[in-house]
Amino acid sequence: MTLGRQFNLLWAGQTVSNVGDKITLFVVPTVMILLLHASAFQVGLVGMAQYLAIPLLSLVAGMLVDRWNLRATLVACDLIRLIVVLSLPVAYWLDVLSIPLVFAAVAVLNATSVFFNIGYTATIASIVPGDGRVKAYANLETSRTASEVVGPAIAGVLYQLLGVASLVIDAATYLVSAGAIRTMQPYGSAVERKESMWTRLKQGVRLNWHDPVLRRTVQGTLLANIGGPIYVTVMPMFAYRGLGLSVGAMGAAMSVAAVGAVVGTFFAQRISRRIGAARVMPWSIFLHSLVGLGILAAPLLPGAIVIGATLAAYGFFMVWYNVSTAAVRQARVPVSDQAVSHAAFRTITWGIIPVSVFVGGVLVDLLDDGFGILAATKITMVFGTLIGTFFAAVPLWAVHRLVTAAAAADTDEPTVGVQEKVKAA
Repeated sequence: MTLGRQFNLLWAGQTVSNVGDKITLFVVPTVMILLLHASAFQVGLVGMAQYLAIPLLSLVAGMLVDRWNLRATLVACDLIRLIVVLSLPVAYWLDVLSIPLVFAAVAVLNATSVFFNIGYTATIASIVPGDGRVKAYANLETSRTASEVVGPAIAGVLYQLLGVASLVIDAATYLVSAGAIRTMQPYGSAVERKESMWTRLKQGVRLNWHDPVLRRTVQGTLLANIGGPIYVTVMPMFAYRGLGLSVGAMGAAMSVAAVGAVVGTFFAQRISRRIGAARVMPWSIFLHSLVGLGILAAPLLPGAIVIGATLAAYGFFMVWYNVSTAAVRQARVPVSDQAVSHAAFRTITWGIIPVSVFVGGVLVDLLDDGFGILAATKITMVFGTLIGTFFAAVPLWAVHRLVTAAAAADTDEPTVGVQEKVKAA
């Protein structure tokens, strides 16, 4: 199935932008730990800033994007993010770069991304027909995971060559994304809603809670997001200070790790078609969390190999969850309600992440005095990934049954008709 020029332009812009994002995600904690000598608490604090806008702004963003021109919104968000990312190397050159400034930049970057991601989800629903969305999300996941393969390796090389100036590359990718979206044919025109913003806000929450499939998806994702962000945020501290990895080794390990996510993307569509996206959801999140225990093999085995192999499996199953969840959720929500529905979903499921990330940093600091930084980071990461292993899949086991029952109810009459024709023959 061909998804068309509109989608291809969007996809191309995001593919380039995703590579830039991975550079920033790699460079910011590296700068904090190696140049600004940040503590685990400070790393956790900035990690919290990375997600803070989600619970604070998602519902409001959903209601506003619901009314705004989608294409213009995405272009504006890209240009704002370009300016914010550029502010970090400029501050460094002016010798005013600090932890508070990094916190503020990351917070604004995340706030803008909240608007972009909600508009982006609504864009997919607007330009891609329902039967093409699994393929569309699989293609987007392919780009995202491919960027995770090349992004950290590129970031490691760029950082060693350019230092903080490597962030200029990420800023440029936002310009490419804005240009690609601006080139698309007009879509998602501004809509004048008769309902008040408060009514739309409540509607977004109700869509996610009253539908049993969406409710269980919210519950499972929320539980996964209690522990997963702890694991990911503590990883650089584990690698640099616990295992003593160099920037180059960490970049190589992260790139090798992303190969697993790329392979996962390759199989995601096939697995979903074979057994159903709803059935993939609980297994993927369970296995995604379980394989995180692989970090226990370090330092018995070389740290870079352990991190690369563990995160490869970690990403492999996360891609399955992302693709299957997006397909299942969008099939349950009308196109006109995609923005408010996704905003409510992100507010609930991502709202816990700032707290989780902050708790992770605090735990490492508390455990460091008694156990040392290596043990402290390992204990914290194991704690985080076990939350997902034991709890996240539980509400998702019923999703396949509910989706199947709903599909059967929709086709009861045609099915009876076919059976009667067979008997008559």
